[in-house]
Amino acid sequence: MKCPICKKEVALGEPDFPFCSERCQLIDLGRWAAEEYRIPVAGDPLQPEIDEDAE
Repeated sequence: MKCPICKKEVALGEPDFPFCSERCQLIDLGRWAAEEYRIPVAGDPLQPEIDEDAE
């Protein structure tokens, strides 16, 4: 498997798995803390949906 941060090969069972090192773990943690990872949504959740049949 490859490290999700630097793409270096990582063997199953390594102490930092799935990362290759503590450095890559901290980079990933920083990305989570900065909210860089997001789940895509179909529309803008702050805008109410318009029901065209209601008009």
